[in-house]
Amino acid sequence: MSLFETIKSKIFGHKAAAATPEAGGIGSIAPTATDANAGTPTPATTAGAAPSQPVDVEAVLKDMASKNPQQLNWQTSIVDLMKLLGLDSSFANRKELAGELGYTGSTEDSASMNIWLQKQVMQKLAENGGKVPESLKG
Repeated sequence: MSLFETIKSKIFGHKAAAATPEAGGIGSIAPTATDANAGTPTPATTAGAAPSQPVDVEAVLKDMASKNPQQLNWQTSIVDLMKLLGLDSSFANRKELAGELGYTGSTEDSASMNIWLQKQVMQKLAENGGKVPESLKG
């Protein structure tokens, strides 16, 4: 699995992502359906269905940060974001992530690469079904 896919799965698969304010959201119980084999009503769940609403990336990350003993600046630091998600934030992994996401600058300029990575990860999360505020997309 690519590093970005790992990031995405950790955020989109987080339990806070499943909480929706409206009835009929992910994991809710729909009205009963009839089991064709038994002819009896059975609850129909939407737990395995695709999200009907975008995942609130900021809310998920805030929830994760509230449970983390470290004070991480995940909003602006790719290193801290990776740490928050329990990923190896080494320079080698960040270079690998930069390659996956199409970084064309010098990977030896880690500060510029890190700034680009943070913005690009948030942009890609938004493109893949995440609700990401403009302030996090940079």
